[in-house]
Amino acid sequence: MTEKPFNYDYVGGYTLDEQAEAELIAAQNECTFMWSTKEGWPVGVIMSYIFEQGCFWLSVSSLRVRVQAVERDPRVSIAITSKGTSTLASRALTYKGTCEVFKDQATIDWFLPLLAKRLRGGDEEAQKLFVKLNDTPNRRVLKVTPVKRIGYDGQKMRKATEEAVAAGREIGPG
Repeated sequence: MTEKPFNYDYVGGYTLDEQAEAELIAAQNECTFMWSTKEGWPVGVIMSYIFEQGCFWLSVSSLRVRVQAVERDPRVSIAITSKGTSTLASRALTYKGTCEVFKDQATIDWFLPLLAKRLRGGDEEAQKLFVKLNDTPNRRVLKVTPVKRIGYDGQKMRKATEEAVAAGREIGPG
């Protein structure tokens, strides 16, 4: 049997392992949050997040249409990339999940300081200002519970490519 040429048609073997997934989630603080409009169009925006209790938590004003959209249809996606992080390889994660909207003060009081610390590092004054500016009557917290994960690890793909070239495998369409 002849071996098929090496190409990038099948990338299923280049998924992230659990450790690389955790490293990417910790290294990045922004994701693309995606939902569907009333007409069914997919829409996405860049949002900051924290990852706690196995879920992604995000902050938004209730004046944003995404709040009404996820209350109507809680199916959402989050995409995270390694761009802009210290991660060595091109890595990406996509999660399909369900979204809950919280408006209670207890959740807001728990969430905002954690997000402020993540985004403003060791600057306590900047963290306090962040919380003060975001603690408004319209503040909502979105909790995304993942139901499916799709990961990609460019380092694995790069290694497979180097090995195929070194082995003299045929490269290209198959």
